[in-house]
Parts: sequence; structure tokens; C-alpha cells
Amino acid sequence: MTDTLSQTFAALADPTRRAMLARLTRGEASVNELAEPFLDRMSLPAVTKHLKVLEKAGLVEKTRDAQRRPCQLKAEALKDAVEWMEQYRAFWEESFDRLEEYLKTVTAEKKKADVKKTKSKGKPNGPKRKA
Repeated sequence: MTDTLSQTFAALADPTRRAMLARLTRGEASVNELAEPFLDRMSLPAVTKHLKVLEKAGLVEKTRDAQRRPCQLKAEALKDAVEWMEQYRAFWEESFDRLEEYLKTVTAEKKKADVKKTKSKGKPNGPKRKA
């Protein structure tokens, strides 16, 4: 994939990678620190592959500090994805606003019909006959 938006969404598609990004929102972390919560389910090389996907998408930057490999979130890489999704958020908000207005109309009409039924039930249907 050469399209950066596709790379971003592909990277975000995996829950392990999303969890790594969530951890990095709290600050820099080493590869070992990022791997720790996942080592009961996967190997360190598997975690490293996830990090490489995040790096390739531009979401994470890994640096070198002697033996330590600190990783940092590059939140600006999410900007294109957020802008792309924004147009759909606006669409859905407008759709929900229209739906809300429609439901208000339907509810008001139903209330009017219920009131008419209630009033007509209380009225006699014709002249009363004496027995």
C-alpha cells in the first residue's frame, strides 16, 4: 500500500496495534514496555512486527537510546484519517437531525390521533333510548 490513508486504516484495524497506540498516548515507551501486556498471547517478534506496521504507517516513531528503543506516538499522522472521517461524521449528524425531526412529527401526529380516540370513546354514539 502506497496510499498513506490506507496504511493508517490498515494499522488501526488491529486491536493489538490500537492498544499500543493507546499506551503511547500516556508517553514514550520502550519496545519491551509496549510488548509486556501481549507476551502471554504472542512472542516478542510478533509484537515487533506490529510496531513495524505502526512505524510504516507513520503512527509511531522508534528511536535509539543506547540499548533502549523508545517509541513515541506521532499523532499528526492521524490527521488525514480524522479529516477523511469528518465528512462522514457531518453526514451522519445531518441524517440523525432529519430523523429526529421526522420522529417528532410522527409522535405529534400519534398523540393527536390518541387524543381524538379518547374523546370519541367518551361521547355517546347516538341518542339514548329509554327502556
